[in-house]
Amino acid sequence: MQLYGETFDSGFARAEQLQLAADLTTAIAVYEELLTLAESIEDSPDVRFLRAHLLSDITSVRLTATDLAGAEDANQRSRALLDGIASAPMGPRGRQLWLELLLRTLIAGSDLLRRTGRLDEALACLDEAALRLPEFDDPDGLRTSELGLNRVHLLMERGEWGAAEDQASALLSTTPTTAVETVPRLLVALGLICSSTGRFDAAEDYFARAEDHFRAIGDTGGERTLLAHRAYAALHRGELGLAERLFAEASAFFERQRWFGDLAVCEQARAFLAGRRGDSLGAEDLLAASLARFERLGASIAAADTMLLGAQHAYDRGDIDEMKRLAQSARDVYQEREVYERCAQVDLMLARTLEDNLGRTDHGDHERQSVDTALSLALPAALTLEAARYDFTTAHARSQWLQLADEAMQLVFRLAIRRQDQGLLFELAEHRCAGASLALDHASPARPSDDSTSVFPSAAMKSYGPPEHTEGSMTLGGVAAEAAASVGLRVAPPPKVRMSAQSGPGRVALQEYIAAAEFRYRRRIVHEEEVPFWITDDMTSRPVVQVRLADAGDLFMTWTWAGGARGFGTGQGPGAEVDQAVRELADALPGAGDGAEGMRRAFDTGALTERGRERRLARALAEALWPEQLTAQLRQVAERAGRPLVRIQPSPRVAQVPWELLAVDADTDVRLIDLADVVTTAPASLRPRTPAAPRPQGVDAGPVVLVLDPRVPGFRADSALGSVLGPPGSDPELSSLVRTRLDAGPVVPSVTAPAEAFRRTDLDRDWLSDVLRKGARRLLYVGHVSGAPVEGGQSEDGTLHLCCGADATGLAEPLRTHRPLSAKDLLLGSLPLRADGEPGERIWPAPARVALIGCESGGDLRFAESFGLATAMLHNGAELVTATRWVLPTSFAFHRLAQLPASVRPLTEAIIAVDTAHEHGDPVQSLGGWQREQLDRWRAEGRIEHAPLLWAAMTSIVV
Repeated sequence: MQLYGETFDSGFARAEQLQLAADLTTAIAVYEELLTLAESIEDSPDVRFLRAHLLSDITSVRLTATDLAGAEDANQRSRALLDGIASAPMGPRGRQLWLELLLRTLIAGSDLLRRTGRLDEALACLDEAALRLPEFDDPDGLRTSELGLNRVHLLMERGEWGAAEDQASALLSTTPTTAVETVPRLLVALGLICSSTGRFDAAEDYFARAEDHFRAIGDTGGERTLLAHRAYAALHRGELGLAERLFAEASAFFERQRWFGDLAVCEQARAFLAGRRGDSLGAEDLLAASLARFERLGASIAAADTMLLGAQHAYDRGDIDEMKRLAQSARDVYQEREVYERCAQVDLMLARTLEDNLGRTDHGDHERQSVDTALSLALPAALTLEAARYDFTTAHARSQWLQLADEAMQLVFRLAIRRQDQGLLFELAEHRCAGASLALDHASPARPSDDSTSVFPSAAMKSYGPPEHTEGSMTLGGVAAEAAASVGLRVAPPPKVRMSAQSGPGRVALQEYIAAAEFRYRRRIVHEEEVPFWITDDMTSRPVVQVRLADAGDLFMTWTWAGGARGFGTGQGPGAEVDQAVRELADALPGAGDGAEGMRRAFDTGALTERGRERRLARALAEALWPEQLTAQLRQVAERAGRPLVRIQPSPRVAQVPWELLAVDADTDVRLIDLADVVTTAPASLRPRTPAAPRPQGVDAGPVVLVLDPRVPGFRADSALGSVLGPPGSDPELSSLVRTRLDAGPVVPSVTAPAEAFRRTDLDRDWLSDVLRKGARRLLYVGHVSGAPVEGGQSEDGTLHLCCGADATGLAEPLRTHRPLSAKDLLLGSLPLRADGEPGERIWPAPARVALIGCESGGDLRFAESFGLATAMLHNGAELVTATRWVLPTSFAFHRLAQLPASVRPLTEAIIAVDTAHEHGDPVQSLGGWQREQLDRWRAEGRIEHAPLLWAAMTSIVV
């Protein structure tokens, strides 16, 4: 476009080509020559605008070359010129050009301030740009996306990875392809976010896409900087040799181009790598070079990062005073700049060095004080890093972050053990088991906002995560509802766990450490609402013990007695022994992804189908997971007060353990279920905050809803989603079950003959919603369940397969001609799809008792966040859900793989046992009685139809 005439227009074009070719020195020379020429022209508003334009471009080039001082000078001069002509007469086109250049100057100024660590000032620049943006005609959204990209960079600088990813993803979905410079840089930002949070495959995908964009526009510098980003990812995933090679190659390029800021980053990383391979002198030289460059550039936060790395090297060589000096200097910078995540990292490093020093030297009488100091540093920092997961949009990202943050929590548990503080260990486990809260306020669809300033919310900058009053504005305007629906569940911090039994004010678990974390690092650790950590005596008429397990390297256990019994305890299982026992169990199970071959293996060689192997497995599990002290207490309570109830909340690592089978006596074959009834408990975050409203028809009124082997559209009876119970009417015992229900009271769907209840084609999500909204006392589902992969972290992706066609409205992806009903549907309902959407608890209100008999229908607790099918039913109002821990063998599998006669139907017997239990006043006791009968037959006869492979998968889950 002709703007200034020759030689300026051709000069601008040449300088831009030089920038793309990474020849920044020559590009600056061209701009400076043009600036000199412009300054020789007679002064006027138009000439001042030309000078401002040249200075703005010089700012951008110097920023790329990390000449921050030169960039700041050019940026300030450009802004002064623009302010000087703000009131000069200019036509509509001139006004737009002026606004565009002002926006560019503000954005560049923000970038400069961010790089020099002045984050609040950088934010102010972006806010000013956001206020100016509505005046600018930006039909392609180029400046909007550029402004958003800088917001992402600022969030990343503060370590707010979840908020940065949320905004970057939304921006990428709305940025036009014409934004040829912004799109690849957004992809790079997302790659760095994923690298920093443990998602390396996703990071490489983003980097590869960015590389394609850079190559398409001929941006050599962009391509070469990807070397450093890929090196960073390799470093984080532990490929140190590759990281060193890539950093060295990137360093050579940056040094040739005199991009000293990028070079200093590479030197910082290479110093770490040199220290890892034992080259302490090389590490010190690189650290000194990196620190000197950052200090010359005025990049205070980057310099503090180098100081922190230097502090670790000082400790490694035994220079404690230098370690403390450097660490404190770094922390002072982070504190001043409000980079709280890095403050937490410093405190963790100091706590680790204290722990290490306790192991190396005898602290004598001061050991308790040293441990207390380490805990006062480590525990608030660990809570903060763990709570950072609530910023992330997807459960997968949160689960990956938790793996990174878990090292900090393991340190805390080790220190608590060193202090021999059973009370602290108890509170740590209770806090870890509280569970995340579902954040329905973040589930509404993203809609364009009339308020331009809300497009770039400032709330996330001073504290982690968007505060409640922003109501999802972090998503940016214009994101399609489909995109909003696809990202997964948003969650909030867990409730406070009230440790005292009284309903009034009492002690909250870890309350002083939580207060310290929220004060030091400005992050919400727990929700304002409270839940009691345990039921009170008036809620139970029998002795009951609540057992909770928490993973922190080792496996930690707490237990508390109620119902006439008193006492509590803590236990610890060594991580290696726990992992070995869990591996042995996994080898005995069919496995969700193994299909028919996995089931065949479970029948042929699995420990749960042969008495000798099963008893050895049951003993191995008990030795690794169950304390003898608790077994002794169970015996004592049983002798005095009758059979106790054991409520177990497993950690993800041990969520598939069939606790009933544990051989808790080394000398006999006594199992846990011989001593007690066993029920599984879900996290306290699912416990209703207020007493449940009375059910309209009462718990004993209303119909029983039977969903028995529904026909999945598009799948034949002998296919993967085909029949699980065989042809309708072929199983007389199941027909008798339906007849019994018909004789006892109302049943839906309405049928006149039992065979009509099976393989129906009309039981879809809308039908289920209708019958549940009208009120039901029970739901019995027998059919296909597809569990979500644990490594994905998204328990809400578990699905029920009803008769829904692919055109059904829902949040799960269709399978050919069928859309399954997901746990995400049950929880979010239509909130992500419509502005007037309803939450799932209104669309599918659950009856008091629900049975989900399908493969791994109770796999929720294997995830860090339990929002699968069973817990979704609890969230929607169920008081008890009976589900399965692993993939179930059908009766047909027993016939085919174990040569049982067709008249023996083990799955049918299990279904009848569950149905009978749900009609019983105490369903847990009833189901436990049936399981004890199966165990007795198994121990006496060892027949395959009584093998625990089927019946031990069943568990009832309560809150």
